[in-house]
Amino acid sequence: MDNTYRNDEALRFHSEGRPGKLSISPTKPMATQRDLSLAYSPGVAAPCLRIVEDPDLAYDYTSKGNLVAVISNGTAVLGLGNLGPLG
Repeated sequence: MDNTYRNDEALRFHSEGRPGKLSISPTKPMATQRDLSLAYSPGVAAPCLRIVEDPDLAYDYTSKGNLVAVISNGTAVLGLGNLGPLG
């Protein structure tokens, strides 16, 4: 299998369609006023109070168990030097 690619192919891959490689979409319905009230105020109060009682419940009521952080100052992007977010 040939895994090589040309720069123009890589640039097209990154620029065509919607920019970026990831998207964020809701995991709960957000179609009605009731949905929004359950998701935010006042509905968010019940899980907040449960989490205060038992912090481990944050994994059940929030996205805490489904997140990852990538921390970088951008000074060694693929060994290309100090490119940073905007150069």
